[in-house]
Amino acid sequence: MHALFRPIGHALPANPQWWPGILLSLGAGALFFGAAERSIETDARQRFSNHARTAQFSIASRIKTYSDVLRAAASFFQANDYTPRDSFQRFVRGLDLQHNFPAIDNINFAQFVRDAERDGFERAMRDDDARLEGYPDFVIRPASRRPTYEILTLLEPIAGFGEKYGNDITAKPHVATVLAHSRDTGEIASSGRPIGILARPTGADLGMRLPVYRRDMPIDTVLQRRAAYMGSVGLGFSVPRLLQGALDEMPVPNVRLQLYDVGRRGADGTTTLGDSRLLLFDSVDTGRVDAPTETFQHMLPIDFNGRIWTAYFSAPKTALYSRLDAYLPWLAGLAGSVSCLLLYALFHTLASSRKRALKIAHAMTRELRDSQAKLQLSHQRLRRLAAHADQIKEEERKRIAREIHDDLGQNLLALRIEADILATRTAKRHPYLHARAKYTLNQIDNTIRSVRHIINDLRPNVLDLGLNAAVEWQVAQFRKRSGIACELIEHGGDVDIDDRCATAFFRVLQESLSNICQHARATQVKVELHQQQGLLQMSITDNGVGLQAASRNKSGSFGLVGIEERINLLGGTCAISSVPDGGTTITVSVAVSYKGALMPFIGQFAEH
Repeated sequence: MHALFRPIGHALPANPQWWPGILLSLGAGALFFGAAERSIETDARQRFSNHARTAQFSIASRIKTYSDVLRAAASFFQANDYTPRDSFQRFVRGLDLQHNFPAIDNINFAQFVRDAERDGFERAMRDDDARLEGYPDFVIRPASRRPTYEILTLLEPIAGFGEKYGNDITAKPHVATVLAHSRDTGEIASSGRPIGILARPTGADLGMRLPVYRRDMPIDTVLQRRAAYMGSVGLGFSVPRLLQGALDEMPVPNVRLQLYDVGRRGADGTTTLGDSRLLLFDSVDTGRVDAPTETFQHMLPIDFNGRIWTAYFSAPKTALYSRLDAYLPWLAGLAGSVSCLLLYALFHTLASSRKRALKIAHAMTRELRDSQAKLQLSHQRLRRLAAHADQIKEEERKRIAREIHDDLGQNLLALRIEADILATRTAKRHPYLHARAKYTLNQIDNTIRSVRHIINDLRPNVLDLGLNAAVEWQVAQFRKRSGIACELIEHGGDVDIDDRCATAFFRVLQESLSNICQHARATQVKVELHQQQGLLQMSITDNGVGLQAASRNKSGSFGLVGIEERINLLGGTCAISSVPDGGTTITVSVAVSYKGALMPFIGQFAEH
């Protein structure tokens, strides 16, 4: 980093134009630092919010599970009008509260008793021989008389809750009001404040109760429910154990959870706030004083069977940051400063070197123009060389064909005459010699045909008779070799052109028919030849598969390129049109004089 800024430091005194770049880079670094810091904080806050919602869902699920346990217990009591204590004990033991529902302290049943039934009920409970071990002597508490009672007669497990046995839970006015509302509506009643337990006098234990009705009585109206009411089943659970399990599932350390009871939800969905919020749980010891730190906070509501709890989640921001998050804003600021400074240096360098770049560009332009002129001149020379080479090749073919025809052809003809004479004279007197002579005669005929074929490949003699005769002969040869129907259409009579032009047209026709035979898969071919107003034109059309887009530039394929170059050397034009599966048309045109000499091209392309 020091090496990076050392040349800049040396340049500052001599070049003040660097100061705006340095100030701009510092501003960009600050912006990058702030943006990265806000992005990290926003992401951490969102993650903490998601964790808090997960914990809220976990708490609500646990409350729903405990409500289901309460309903199951109520169904157990409603199955019979009288439930023996040993059956209830087996029912609770089967739930295995310690492992399956660790926050539940006990499940109990409070029996509804009228004042006129109190004495008999108390004697019956004392004389009950089926009392299980662990239950204390039955005494109704408090001893004062009231019109009705709801007395705790069953508690499981009883250990630690013996002081509750025989208590009238409606002795407290606010509890009586809540239970009366639960009895009349059939809904779960929730305690809005902690339940006092001798074993845990400062513990935050809450209770839920559900009314139990006699199974053979209707409960459709309030009066029917009051008449069928036989008591309520309830359970008490530890709020710290309930909430600590949800906190332990959060992946964020040092999360603080404060749970408040804020009131009851009304029938219309509104919340009836109490006189003050009641703290039900705080995961942090309030007596401990910690150093102030920045925290994320999130508040979420929890429905506790009609009561509204407010859960306040808070955690230090550092608990949500990774090790990289602490350094990322500084890295982003440094990267922003360095990038901005480098860009400024780049633009400054480009601006200062503009004139030099323009000079270089002008020099390169001159060189490019000179190179282009040389390239064009070289291209023209290559084309003239190609034309000269093609002309020499055709003349050499013509010379070789003529020598083969004059020398080898005459020798073969003389040899055939001698062999024919020998075969004639030995026909009757020497059969074996006659047979050998006939075989030699056939070999000579085959050799003459091969020589004729070679001569035609080099340069057909029919070209000496004119372009029309050569085209007609080539079309006939194509029909014979390929078996493809080929139609020749001539317009304007015999064509009178020089040998060079006739040879070029013949080679174009020869190459085109060869391509059709090898690649087009055509069934019909049409060749048109006509001369009109100084324009000689020939078109070859087939109904084959057409040309592919890349076939004209295929490596190693020079057929179409050769056709175009032959016509360009004559000053003419070549048009190739093709439709996929619709055939191909090759049209060549050359401007000629009536005497056969080449003249400037004045025609137009023939269309498919």
